[in-house]
Amino acid sequence: MAEIILKANVREYKGQSEVNAARRQGKVPGVFYLKNEKNIPIEVEALDLRPLVYTSESRIVDLQLNDGSSELCVLREVQFDPITDEVMHFDLMGLIRGQKIVFEVPVLLQGTAVGVKSGGVLTQILHRVEVECMPKDLPEHISADITHLEAGDTLTVSELRIEGVEILNDPEQPVAIVGHPRVEEEPGEEEEVLDEEAEPEVIGKGKEEEEEE
Repeated sequence: MAEIILKANVREYKGQSEVNAARRQGKVPGVFYLKNEKNIPIEVEALDLRPLVYTSESRIVDLQLNDGSSELCVLREVQFDPITDEVMHFDLMGLIRGQKIVFEVPVLLQGTAVGVKSGGVLTQILHRVEVECMPKDLPEHISADITHLEAGDTLTVSELRIEGVEILNDPEQPVAIVGHPRVEEEPGEEEEVLDEEAEPEVIGKGKEEEEEE
C-alpha cells in the first residue's frame, strides 16, 4: 500500500473557542494516539486532509509533525458537521512496524454478474470488512470478482481472499446478492359481461288502496 504524507502542527490549544478560531482559519483539529503512549493533539490544513478522508481506499499515513518527528498511522475516525458536512475532527491511530493491526478495508466488486446480464439486480450488502495484518500488508481495498454470479447467487465473505491478510468477519456473511429478474404480472382476466342486462329495480308506489267495504 502506498503511503500518503500528511503535515501537521502540534497544537497547544484545547478550549472550544480556540478550536473554533482555528477552524475559521481553515485548520482541522485532530489527535494522534498510539497504544500505551501519550496522545498528541494536532492540527492540519483542511485541504491537506481531503485526499485522506474523501476516498474509498485505505491509506497508511506518514504523519510529519512540525517538531521534526514523524509517525506511521492510519485514519481511525472522522467527525463531520451535520449541516455543512465539513470535517470537524479526526483521529489517527499510530502503527508499530512488525505488529499486526485490525482495520476496516473497502470491498470493491469487479465485473458484471451473469445474472445481471439476464435481468437480475445486484445488491452489495457489505461495503467494508474488518481485517488483521501487518501494516505493510494493509490493502487499499479488497477486490471481489462477481462475473460468475447468476440470479439467486450470493457472494460471501469466505470467497474474499488476499495474501497476508486475515478477514475477521463471519465467513457466511453475505457481501453481494444477485436477485432474480422481475417477472411481469399477467394481466388479470376481464370480468365476464352478462349477456342480459340486469332488470332495473322497481320502486313500489306504496300500498294499494284498501278495497271499500
